[in-house]
Amino acid sequence: MPKPFPVEFRRDVVAVARLNNQSLAQVARDYGISEATVHNWLKKADIEDGVKPGVSKAESDALRDAKKRIRTLEQENEILRRAAAYFARFSGPK
Repeated sequence: MPKPFPVEFRRDVVAVARLNNQSLAQVARDYGISEATVHNWLKKADIEDGVKPGVSKAESDALRDAKKRIRTLEQENEILRRAAAYFARFSGPK
């Protein structure tokens, strides 16, 4: 898999593409990337800037972290539930 382009490079390409002086194809040729890449970067930039509805990178990261934390808590809860059941077997009346 190729190394991703630096964030600064992406911002520059998006800024030039938004000027509408050139077509996306021309911007892509000037920067040596594909037209689809420019289109995808523009779409992501519109979402990040709030121009179009969608899930921003910050929201996506927060959601991923929350889901990871929920998974961890569910695993811990399951361990505690099993431990309680195990020890309950031995704590009966003697």
